[in-house]
Amino acid sequence: MAGGFLSLLVVAITTWWLFSLPTSYLVQAIALYALLGGLVVHFIPTVFSDRGLGLANRVTLGRATLVVPLTVLVLHTEQLSDPLRWWIIVVSTIAMLLDGLDGWIARRTDTSTNFGARFDMELDAFLILALSMLVSLAGQTGPWVILIGLLRYLFVVAGFIWPTLQTSLPASQRRKIVCVVQGATLLVCLGPVISSLIASVVATGALSLLLYSFAVDLQWLIKTADR
Repeated sequence: MAGGFLSLLVVAITTWWLFSLPTSYLVQAIALYALLGGLVVHFIPTVFSDRGLGLANRVTLGRATLVVPLTVLVLHTEQLSDPLRWWIIVVSTIAMLLDGLDGWIARRTDTSTNFGARFDMELDAFLILALSMLVSLAGQTGPWVILIGLLRYLFVVAGFIWPTLQTSLPASQRRKIVCVVQGATLLVCLGPVISSLIASVVATGALSLLLYSFAVDLQWLIKTADR
């Protein structure tokens, strides 16, 4: 975690310095990373206590040091200039490109775990939520675009009301592709060269695809519960 903290400081301080952000930005980035670290320590299986997180999970943690500084920018939208939006796109792209690396390492080293998969998935969902909020706050679309990031969390909350939704879903290439499409779409929408009209049209298409994917999963869960 110490190495991750140093990486976070590099990204956060660079962002803070390049775009003249207030000091509160750094404090918030450190606090959010500390919260993330606390959650990782709390949920990490005891099997990791002797050998540490492992290389795959360290890659995921490295991605988190990119995602956290971007997420905190949601609280500083008054600073959301065009150069900062390009910076968000570049850093987010790097985080997304690294997304497949942790899973590949886990498979190659035979260290795949439910914890690692969950850690990776939650980080992806968190990034999508942050990007959807930034697209809305940048004025590229209406607030409805945040639904792209909120749907997964609404699904989780619904699972507490309807336990059927808590059933584990089988691995799905469709789900992975749809997730990639959402991230790529939000980055396109955030681009300063993209008009609000184009951003709204593209985001509407991405949201429709996401709703379709959730509908397919919901149908599978209902049929499984009936059987």
